[in-house]
Amino acid sequence: MKSYKNNIIASAMALLTLGACSDSFLEIQPKGTNLEANYYQNQQEAYNGLVAIYDVVGWTGNGFVTKQNALNAASDDHYAGGGGPTDITPLQVWSNYTLDPATGPQGELWSKGFSGVFRANVLLQKLPEVPMDENLKARYTAETQFLRAYFYFDLVRLFENIPLLTSPVPTSEMYDVPQTDPTTVYQQIESDLHAAIQTLPATVDLATEAGRATIGMARALLGKVYLHQEKFDLAAQEFAAVNGTPGETSQYGYKLLDNFADLWVVDNKFNSESIFEINFTNQSNGDWGCVGCTEGNVLNIMVGPRGYNAISPDAPDFVSGWSFLPFTEEFFSTIQGDPRSHATVANLDSLEKAGAVTYEKGYMNTGYFLKKFAGREADRSTGGGVMELNFRQNMYEIRLADTYLLEAEALIRGGGDSGRAQQLMDAVRARVGLSPIPATLENILIERRIELAGEGHRWFDLIRNGIAADELSEKGFVSGKHEILPIPLLELDNTLIEQNQEYGGTK
Repeated sequence: MKSYKNNIIASAMALLTLGACSDSFLEIQPKGTNLEANYYQNQQEAYNGLVAIYDVVGWTGNGFVTKQNALNAASDDHYAGGGGPTDITPLQVWSNYTLDPATGPQGELWSKGFSGVFRANVLLQKLPEVPMDENLKARYTAETQFLRAYFYFDLVRLFENIPLLTSPVPTSEMYDVPQTDPTTVYQQIESDLHAAIQTLPATVDLATEAGRATIGMARALLGKVYLHQEKFDLAAQEFAAVNGTPGETSQYGYKLLDNFADLWVVDNKFNSESIFEINFTNQSNGDWGCVGCTEGNVLNIMVGPRGYNAISPDAPDFVSGWSFLPFTEEFFSTIQGDPRSHATVANLDSLEKAGAVTYEKGYMNTGYFLKKFAGREADRSTGGGVMELNFRQNMYEIRLADTYLLEAEALIRGGGDSGRAQQLMDAVRARVGLSPIPATLENILIERRIELAGEGHRWFDLIRNGIAADELSEKGFVSGKHEILPIPLLELDNTLIEQNQEYGGTK
């Protein structure tokens, strides 16, 4: 799945031979090889196809590249870390902005996005002819439209100049697909989300369908799509529908958790603050033979302190990890003293000085580790596969504090209701016992930085607000170039796709 061309072939020939996500409704594990032409003969096969699309949301590349860890590495909150300057090179070169068309995370991020798009296109083409309940078919269609919009939003934000495919591409035409103007891609994303919102359920049964798309998920994503395009009034409108009255329960059942630290309790999945959550499980038996086949959360092992040894009986029960994504000294100075610091940062430097622990100093070590996702002995998998690849902590793609602060941003940037923006920001701060501060754009972005640290949002916040060069120049960021990624080289061979001009192309 390393190239766009291969993804087309894979989607056409063996859509359902890959493993499927677990957790709640995502427990289908299709067996054997089912040729796409002979599949989708009944409701169960349509459902399996839907699960195969959801599966891509939690994509882990065989090189341990994920959307979240790559975006964290690129931000000013983290260094790439690890064992050395060539340890998971795609993360290193995005972190220090030496990436080029041949080296970087772009291959995995492109593959993830288009794998999701291709699977969605196949199901949307096949669903009309599947003999099944029409109401259920309409829901499957809406979920697939939501997911296609989600994948395309990441692709256009990351690469800007991408092909727009809304139906399966025959192998005879796979080399002749051109790139599309980004405005047209955004129009398609908006169209998919508007269509999905008309049919998706407002809520789902968490006992049997946790993780499936809802109206609230689609409206939150649409708000983000509008905000990225600076359609501030429309963005604020969508976020307001999701958020409701700040601090209270919204119309879709969302409410801030009382305790910030509870967000990171592994068993606290699909809580009231969760809007769009990525499922992980320790039941997929992930092994070193196929890292990309695991359904476990690899971030848990990646961000843990290397060579960790607890000396004091009350020391944290971290699993010895690989020391990726240590927080920068500058970020630690920003969050230090904030009530969220304890749940966000594992201060190994302080613990070691106190004689409570020892640990091996990894590459670019600062002593400050991503506690939200550091694997714990208490959560060590006892099932099959290797421990490192089978952690089950879910991750938030969108949560309520995120949308509160995004609505506040849309209101302030768009000249909207500053009083409501203040209420939204106040609610996020009140949850952790902090007093109000003025809801200026600068303060909102600082609040997002602290509240959402390590969750993969900071880089997009900087790009969206045009301040990436100000914050990332010391890491090597070049304005006018590094706002997007290069197109992977494999996509350029014998195709109509052109390299982004920022990386020597003509597009």
